[in-house]
Amino acid sequence: MMGMKKHFILVHGAGHGAWCWYKLATLLTSAGHQVTAPDLAASGTNMKQLGEVDSVHEYFHPLMEIMESLSQQETVLLVGHSFGGVGLSLAMEKFPGKISVAIFVTAVMPSLVLPPSTIVEEFLRRLDSPMDCRFTFDRGAESPPTSVLFGPNFLSSKLYQNCQPKDHTLATMLVRPSSTYVDDISNESMLSQENYGSVGRVYIVCEEDKLMNIDFQRWIIKNSPVKEVKEIERSDHMVMLSKPRELSLCLLEIAEKYA
Repeated sequence: MMGMKKHFILVHGAGHGAWCWYKLATLLTSAGHQVTAPDLAASGTNMKQLGEVDSVHEYFHPLMEIMESLSQQETVLLVGHSFGGVGLSLAMEKFPGKISVAIFVTAVMPSLVLPPSTIVEEFLRRLDSPMDCRFTFDRGAESPPTSVLFGPNFLSSKLYQNCQPKDHTLATMLVRPSSTYVDDISNESMLSQENYGSVGRVYIVCEEDKLMNIDFQRWIIKNSPVKEVKEIERSDHMVMLSKPRELSLCLLEIAEKYA
């Protein structure tokens, strides 16, 4: 058991909101730690609509506001899930001195040579079937989709297959459309070795993830080496709901070692 209180900031993935962290947040706060889980723009209970979010920077603005509010002496553990990994990279670039370690949980993890857009496009290329997802193609049908709303069947078979039925039901009620921001994250060089490259990174692999399968996760890691890789067995994409205790233990072990 760690004696020092840590501050975990939990960044949700596309279509989701702070609500998806409820099990993990309970475990971490019960262990005596501070947890902050923002709703990103047009997500969860955030009042903005998707059409009002003009850029990936605006999407992650709630995270940046939290980082800005931290005192100069405070450091946090940033935890990003899925597309939330892009937000981690932006925060690492802007606030490297405030982050003790960045933890990517089956997440998009850019590198200095592999921009976020390349990872998103590779993910879309590997996606075998969109099932009942609803896409928009503002750049034309031959280009990658610009937004997506996960359908109930897609959620149950690709994201929540190892979760309790009540968590899948909750998701069908709360997921919202999300932009892919492919144009936005490909038009600029967002990361530098001095800032992003100076923050230690750990990747948590989810063994039975059917959205970002294990081969894709390992492809990401190969192109962007990290300090440590951890793996959670029998975990689907929504590991914070299907394996919250295992994820909590992983995070506490990482905090013990790097924070």
